[in-house]
Amino acid sequence: MTPVMLVLHVPILETRTLHWPDESHCVAFATALAARPALQDTLIELHGPLGAGKTTFVRHLLRALGVVGRVKSPSYAVLESHQAGPLSISHFDFYRFDDPHEWVDAGLRDVFAAPGLKLVEWPDKAAGQLPPPDLRLTLVPRPDTSREVRLDALSPRGRSLLP
Repeated sequence: MTPVMLVLHVPILETRTLHWPDESHCVAFATALAARPALQDTLIELHGPLGAGKTTFVRHLLRALGVVGRVKSPSYAVLESHQAGPLSISHFDFYRFDDPHEWVDAGLRDVFAAPGLKLVEWPDKAAGQLPPPDLRLTLVPRPDTSREVRLDALSPRGRSLLP
């Protein structure tokens, strides 16, 4: 018998759509987001196809938060940890997961339970295992290299992060 996994859908409280004609708009959004106090203990999911700009957005956000040094994609390591002053930041990439239970096997429950900012690329690969996000960013590349960005607030904290 195959186990059944329940995936709970968190209601969307509010949605905004942005257009980023170029990377400078991504930088501006990341900089504005970094200035919001509610970001300090937030879970943000990043959705979009390969090459949509998820990791690029995370790099700009980390820079705006004051992270120095190399900011690399956690696609092979699954988790890259950063510190910006007192703020702990965990950047996850679950692209290589074949089964959502790999999240449990990787021992990530404690990281998600700890305070700090969590940024998750490919959260659907850990479906049913992650806590509900505060904010969901969906990046959609356009043929002209611009990006459409949908922001879904899934908690009051997420709503406070909307532009």
